[in-house]
This record gives sequence, C-alpha cells and structure tokens, in this order.
Amino acid sequence: MADRLSALDSSFLYLEGPTTPMHVGSLTLFQEGDGTIDHERLVKLIRDRIAYVPRYRQRLREVPGRLANPVWVDDERFDVSYHVRRSALPAPGTLRQLNDLVARIVSRPLDRRHPLWEVYLVEGIEGDRFALLTKTHQAMVDGVTAVDIGEVILEETADVRTAPATTWRPAPGPSTVELVAGAVGDAVTHPTSILGAVRGGIGTARQALGDVAATVASAVRGKEETPLSAEVGQQRRFATLDLRLDDLREVRRQRGGTVNDVALAVIAGGLRAWLLARAESVTHDTVVRALVPMSVTVGDEREAASLVEAFLLDLPVGEPDPVIRLQRIGFDTARYEETARPVGAQAMAGLVGFAPPTLHTLGARVGASLSQRAYSLSITNVPGPQTPLYAGGARMLAAYPIIPLTQRHALSIGLTSYDGSVFLGLNADRDALPDLDVLVQSLRDALAELLDAVRPRGARLAVAGDVTD
Repeated sequence: MADRLSALDSSFLYLEGPTTPMHVGSLTLFQEGDGTIDHERLVKLIRDRIAYVPRYRQRLREVPGRLANPVWVDDERFDVSYHVRRSALPAPGTLRQLNDLVARIVSRPLDRRHPLWEVYLVEGIEGDRFALLTKTHQAMVDGVTAVDIGEVILEETADVRTAPATTWRPAPGPSTVELVAGAVGDAVTHPTSILGAVRGGIGTARQALGDVAATVASAVRGKEETPLSAEVGQQRRFATLDLRLDDLREVRRQRGGTVNDVALAVIAGGLRAWLLARAESVTHDTVVRALVPMSVTVGDEREAASLVEAFLLDLPVGEPDPVIRLQRIGFDTARYEETARPVGAQAMAGLVGFAPPTLHTLGARVGASLSQRAYSLSITNVPGPQTPLYAGGARMLAAYPIIPLTQRHALSIGLTSYDGSVFLGLNADRDALPDLDVLVQSLRDALAELLDAVRPRGARLAVAGDVTD
C-alpha cells in the first residue's frame, strides 16, 4: 500500500508558491586533499548511501480529484545523477561568490515530477576547498521515516565505511483505481481527512490554516511591522558568519543562562544596530518577535528531538545595554523551560549521524505552519558534534543552515555549532535586504560588544568572525 502524506506534510505542498519554495538547505565546506571529492565520487557515495533514506528514491503521486493527500511512490525512472549536480566558481572562488551562487540555487523550487531533493558539488573555492549544497523539501523530512541526506554521507573518521549491497528495485506504483480506492478507504477510517484534502486540492487549505493561526496570533498581539515584514519576491540573498563557540561560552560563564541565550542576545544586538543603521525608529520598548523552535523531551530523553515546539520570543532590540538584553532573553527562555523540558545540547549533538540538518528542517516546519502575523523572524539553533566529520574522506570545515522564507518574512537565520565554531546562515529576500552584509557586520559587532561588557576591563580579545572574503 502506498505511503500517504500526513496532513502536516501535505500542508507544505499547499503552502508553496512561486516566491516561497518550501525546501530547507545546508551549505557545507570541505578541505581538499587526500579526501577530495569529484562529481563521480560524490554520485557513487550518495548512490551507495541512499539505501538508508529510501524516501529519497520516491516521488509524489496525486490522487485523482484530490480526494485524499498525495502518496509517496517509488520513482521508476530514478537517476541519482539527476539529483547530484556540479558547479564551479571562477578561480579563485571567494566566499562571497559562493554565497551568491547559493542564493540563486535556493531561489529555484524543486521539480515535483522527481524526488524532492538536490545536492550540488561546488568546486574552485579559494583555500583548496569545495562545498556541498543540499536542498530538501520540507514535506520529505519528518525526523522519523526520513532524515536529511547529510546525515548519511558524513562520517566520524576519514575512512569511508562499506556501503550495503544495492538490491533496490522500484515497486510498481498504484493504479488510478487503487489510488481512488485507497482514498475512499481512508475517508471511511478517518472521515475528517477527506475534508482537508479537498480543501487543499481547491487551494483553500492554505487560507484555512492561515485564518486559524492568525486568529490565535491576533489574540496575543497586533501585527508587527518591521523591515523584516516585507513582501517576499522570487530572488534571495545569502550570507554566512563564523563565530567562536568559546566566546559564547565565556559570556555564559560570566552571566549565566545558556549558549542559546547568548546567541539570541547577539542576534538581538545585531538587529538593533542594523535597524539604527537604516534610520528606523527604535525606542526602548521596540522588540522583534522571533520564532525559536526548540526540541523538547517527551518521555525518555534518549528519544530526544522526537518533538519540536514553537517558542515565540520578543527580542529586546530597543534595550541599549547588551547585558540587560541577555538577562531579558534568559528570563523568558527560563520560563519556557520550566514547562517544556527542552533537549540539552549534549543530547541533541549525540544523536546518531549529523543531526543538525534534520533538526533545522523540523524547526522550519514549525514556522511554516504558523500565521505570518505571529512573528517577524525565524531562528533555528541546533548544536552539532564538536569533533570533525568527513564526507568521502574530506574533512568538513563548516556547516551553514539555509532556512526557507515564508510570506512576509524577509529573513531567516539558522545557527549550527560544530567543531568549536558557530556557523550562521542568513537567508533573505533580495529586494527587502540589500544591506544584508550590514546585518552580518552588526552581528559580529554585537558579540564583541557583549564580550566587552562581561569581561574584566582591559581583557578584550579579538572576536572570531573578523574575516572578510
């Protein structure tokens, strides 16, 4: 029997539009050397490992008349080389050129006639580096039956482990009669499911979801108008920032809270400086409401990340004192933690494989299901392993999340900590944020300001990230 998409998974298909492709991405940098990966080796690596994620060999099949949600069926024409693509920068390729390429690629929606993922090998990056860029539709990754492709191609050592024997053959897809019969059977077993499917089929599921969430959000607060609440176009800008994890930990040691609190305080300070640089009105009471998805424990903590909940946080961008900004954020997150039991960093980083890409996707799924009125900015922060990882023998140097934009959300920020650093990926609408580089510098300065405020006088050191491309 075909595997039917859940109502939540289907919603990401209905919510997708020309300006809001609903895929999550990841940009990872690698060092060339003995473990250099060319296109042929990458295709083989993914072909060998794709058995661990069978969803990546399946495509969508619509039910006639939209009587039920679509189903996953094996792609009888599956060709891994279609999904694994190659690009190159003019040597020597700078990080700015790489980010421009990433922005163009993530702007394009995935083709629903094929399995909903792509991987790009980008060669020619200065410093003898190459990059892997992944795009995976949110309808695919639920963290249970399917995880991100990045989790199966990365390893803890430079030795490439033996892949299982390739025995896969596509199963025959259901006939039209079987699809209709399955939809009718589901309607009898779950009578409410057919209503949602029909609404999605005629284009009203998106509005229904938005109306419900908007009603809840309106009861909490009025609509927040900031430069981040702009109409989203088809084109993107992408920027990256590297910070030292030890710098964030130092602030935590001096002032308490968590590393996540410090990261959020850095973002609040960066947004404040960016808004002032734009000559926006910033008063002492100005806030930017952010959606900060958090993995929470349900039952046994060994099942960490089995649930991701939405946490709405008012970033105090109007507060001029960086320490007070941190204290206010810490107070709000502590109140949430009293009831939600968030998963600790060590538990999340200890998940099998490289879990951050999957957890970022789960966080983005939470954000896409809320009304545009509920928040102005999405921030996902996922701790990763603090030891090196490898792909095909090449050492991974950095991992930048790429969180999709939804309607009237012109910016998203993803953070991943890995091997002693915190890597930020900023995905923005091209027209709404032409000054994205100003925001990046403001974030860098915000961490320096926070370190200055908590360190003993005269003890300031250089802050990582003061590197230009």
